[in-house]
Amino acid sequence: MKKILVIHGPNLDLLGERETNVYGKTTLKKINELLTKLAKKNKVTLEIVQSNHEGELVDIIGQAKKNKFNAILINPAAYTHTSVAIRDAIAAISLPTVEVHLSNIYAREEFRHTSLIAPVSFGQVSGFGVDSYLLGLQAAISLI
Repeated sequence: MKKILVIHGPNLDLLGERETNVYGKTTLKKINELLTKLAKKNKVTLEIVQSNHEGELVDIIGQAKKNKFNAILINPAAYTHTSVAIRDAIAAISLPTVEVHLSNIYAREEFRHTSLIAPVSFGQVSGFGVDSYLLGLQAAISLI
């Protein structure tokens, strides 16, 4: 069975209570439930992680190939715009990676308009709320 690594970056554990006008009221637990349901329907296994720590995310990404993942679905959150380390980890492992964001990062503050992750990803889905994750998972599944 194919395996996809789902990575949620910093502060996403606060979904449903933080800036609901930007990120909506859906919790991370609910997003994970929806992803798991879609994965089962498509006969794919998910491993889902969330971390607020850049180094931990780099370690998880760096081990993804060794751990037999076929693709990565990642919402790097604030690290989208700042983490060369996460960008380099994704580039190093050469696994199909799809970047997702709940909000449209290009319609927000100027500093959010640059993604360091997009150039090393197969694609990016942003601005569709929870559907960004579901569309991103569908894309990752199609890549494998």
